[in-house]
Amino acid sequence: MTQPDLSIIIVSWNVRELLANCLRSVLAQTGLVLQIIVVDSASADGSAAMVAAQFPQVELVACQENVGFPKGNNLGLARANGRFILLLNPDTIVHGNALAQMVFYLAENPQVGVLGPQLLNDDGTVQSSRRRFPTLRTAYFESTWLQPYAPQAVLDEYYMRDVGDGETAVVHWVMGACLMTRQEVVAQVGGLDEAYFMYSEELDYCRRVHAAGWQVVYYPQAQVTHLSGKSSEQAVAHRHINFNRAKLRYFRKYHGRFAAGTLRLFLLASYGWQLSVEAIKGAVGHKRPLRWQRVKAYWMVIRSGLKPAGY
Repeated sequence: MTQPDLSIIIVSWNVRELLANCLRSVLAQTGLVLQIIVVDSASADGSAAMVAAQFPQVELVACQENVGFPKGNNLGLARANGRFILLLNPDTIVHGNALAQMVFYLAENPQVGVLGPQLLNDDGTVQSSRRRFPTLRTAYFESTWLQPYAPQAVLDEYYMRDVGDGETAVVHWVMGACLMTRQEVVAQVGGLDEAYFMYSEELDYCRRVHAAGWQVVYYPQAQVTHLSGKSSEQAVAHRHINFNRAKLRYFRKYHGRFAAGTLRLFLLASYGWQLSVEAIKGAVGHKRPLRWQRVKAYWMVIRSGLKPAGY
């Protein structure tokens, strides 16, 4: 049997129509022998049945529970036998011949271990998708209520605003919505860290790839639309919890227990502050249903304690 040029792993949860559109865009790619693996994380919307009925050429792994993004990808990696491997979100649309372009780039640049395309929003604008590794200072500003008050230099450094959107560049990490690697990298560094469940797993993976001596490259000549957060937005409180637990796991793993512990207290205090503000606004009648929805979500975050696995 001919070895596939590319194994594509798509982990999906309750986004049946988006998944179908994603698969159609993948199957429209030309010039490659593809192995396509869909790991369905116990969707309740008929996603697994849809894949089996409409895409018989796809290898379907139907899980009995929501296993999370890293574990789902690892289940796919165990089956992947292509020269190159693509981790692809189900809420994406691959444009043109992007996958062949990415495979060719990796084949021509053997020092590159991970390649990320240019991600686009639904309206065609560029979605920021390449980063430098976060510092502890970054952690207190990025994606917290303090972000609007962050020193501009902190966010400019993190988001790599000194690198043009159309410029191919060696970066620290790329977003996991569309991340291509090679079998040799997986053999050397292993799969994704399953303790993350969702968020920061690609950050962790790219850090391990860097540590193993490979480059990570942002490659805007290949373009993929990413409809960000379509799975996670189905459970808002759990999105907050998973995001911050992942953030804390990363900082515990790479910056130590004290740094992560201090950051955890800050995050819990931040949610307490936001809960109080929303409760006051709700009490005086300003957009009351929205305010109580947020109060409930923030209270769930605080009750969770935000302790990540392996904390």
